[in-house]
Amino acid sequence: MSREERRKEVALIFERPIGSSVVRILHGDLVEQDTDAVVNAAHPGLTGGGGVDGAIHAAGGAEILRECLAYVGEHGPLATGEAMWTHGGRLRARYVIHTVGPIYSARPQAESARLLASAYRRSLETALHLGLRSIAFPSISTGAYGYPILQAAPIAVSTLAAFLQEQEQTWDARFVCLHADAGRTFRDALSMA
Repeated sequence: MSREERRKEVALIFERPIGSSVVRILHGDLVEQDTDAVVNAAHPGLTGGGGVDGAIHAAGGAEILRECLAYVGEHGPLATGEAMWTHGGRLRARYVIHTVGPIYSARPQAESARLLASAYRRSLETALHLGLRSIAFPSISTGAYGYPILQAAPIAVSTLAAFLQEQEQTWDARFVCLHADAGRTFRDALSMA
């Protein structure tokens, strides 16, 4: 399937205003989002990999990897719950905000929840620092890192909602779910936020 065909397949599942902003749940491909930034569920070495991380690096091109390697060379691996940014390369988004979510089974549940919330919050703070107002998130840590989506979605939504309620500016914030089941889970979490 071509990029153009994938772009056309993006579907709105649910949207809800929070403060002066709008949060949308979309079924589609994160790398096709036309936002100021997309968030990458990265690993600490920032070299790409599978899932969202691999898709962003593949679609965005070598510029993203060069900037990631420069960051790691200067600062070391990105810590769990932290975020950094690169330019978007060939993506429609101008920036990629890379964050490392927790591996679910590696920590006690409360610590995993705190680190997952931090990954979302630090991504939003990075976007704010860059002066951005539109951002698209994947479901951080729910793929290879094994975080149960039924627990992760409410953390993601509540962290985003708390951040947006603090802002005076209007934001376009999205959770982009490749799979319909994930979209429904995020819809349910947003409808209860």
